[in-house]
Amino acid sequence: MRRTSFKMTLLKLRESQIMKIHYLTGICAVFFVAIHILFRVVMPFGQSLEYQNVIANYHNIYYVVLLELILIFVSIHGFNGLRIILLELKQSDRWESIMTILVLAAMIGIIAYGTRTIIVGSGL
Repeated sequence: MRRTSFKMTLLKLRESQIMKIHYLTGICAVFFVAIHILFRVVMPFGQSLEYQNVIANYHNIYYVVLLELILIFVSIHGFNGLRIILLELKQSDRWESIMTILVLAAMIGIIAYGTRTIIVGSGL
């Protein structure tokens, strides 16, 4: 009996750490998206979407780092939120393990593909 309560405490601690990551990535995502919007406000919206300006942005190392940070924080936050929703649908240890693995794989895939796109766009 004592061993079971210890195990449950560890699971709660683990889940609390995951929620701290979820909150932190949400705050960081809002912060970096705000900076991204400030980049866009520098010139008129239509002009900022012209091909030459978009390519010029991808050659700005600060902008490339900003895009990568947005990609990472939004992906982690979004996929963790999806994981939380999926865990509410069904609650068992096996379901939690499967959903965690699937969500992590999808998150890594999206981040890898997005990073590839940023690298191709910046010409690195």
